[in-house]
Amino acid sequence: MTLQPLTAAHWPQVRAIYEQGIATGNATFATSAPTWEAWDRDHLAHSRLVTVDSGQGGSDQVLGWAALSPVSGRCVYGGVAEVSVYVASSARGRGVGRQLLAALVTESEANGIWTLQAGIFPENTSSLSIHAGAGFREVGRRERIGQLHGVWRDTVLLERRSQVVGAAEPQPFATSNLAPTTINDNA
Repeated sequence: MTLQPLTAAHWPQVRAIYEQGIATGNATFATSAPTWEAWDRDHLAHSRLVTVDSGQGGSDQVLGWAALSPVSGRCVYGGVAEVSVYVASSARGRGVGRQLLAALVTESEANGIWTLQAGIFPENTSSLSIHAGAGFREVGRRERIGQLHGVWRDTVLLERRSQVVGAAEPQPFATSNLAPTTINDNA
């Protein structure tokens, strides 16, 4: 298994893996995969990865993918991104998700992202476990946050704060302890 940047050339396989996730009913609220153009527009240009099986036979089959989406258009949240990690059904249980998420964390930090977040259906225990192993913590449960096929669903909100980007504590606003002084302009 090798990691590569996700490109438009990978899209047919990436889309198929996304559709497999959609079919589980426990991966996303989406009910169909978007076009490449829509997906490309909705994800950050950096930190897009695929894991490829380039072993015997050199099939270059995409086993999984990971990417980031912005959480807000406000500049104050420019370093916060939402995680997407999808693994082909035939590759589940082989460490692909862990490998992708670990690499995504590294890539995100290299690109100035200080907080990663994920909203995961509570039934998706494998994804919750993989994220916990990558240092994500549970922030809370968003109850009945959206409907999927007419059924209200909860998500577990997870986040990971970088220990690299913005790790230094900001200096508190300093006030001067000096007594006021008079400046003599005639000196």
